[in-house]
Amino acid sequence: MSPISPEMRNCIEECLKCHSLCIETTGYCLQKGGKHAEEFHMRLLADCVEICQTCANFMLRGSELYFKTCAVCADVCVSCAVSCEHFKDDEMMIRCAEECRRCAESCRRMATSTPSQAA
Repeated sequence: MSPISPEMRNCIEECLKCHSLCIETTGYCLQKGGKHAEEFHMRLLADCVEICQTCANFMLRGSELYFKTCAVCADVCVSCAVSCEHFKDDEMMIRCAEECRRCAESCRRMATSTPSQAA
């Protein structure tokens, strides 16, 4: 297993930040109730939590399939960001959307690299 490149290290950190913030946002949304806790939105948050953790794990263990999880992670993060952005006047939701977009951008870069390029 080759050492983790700075770009991959950054992506792992973004995935873990997004994972953590989406968990925090899930609790916040449940507490707020109403539109914040609608099933579609809560499912996207849960999907984002799971794929971010999975994506980070693939990269941390040196899986040569990381670029596939990164591609899916980028898509899920964008969907989650769009959902969070519906709450334009809610600071927590905007924060979550911004982190999801940062993670998506980082994952998109990793998804287009090959295992030999990222090492």
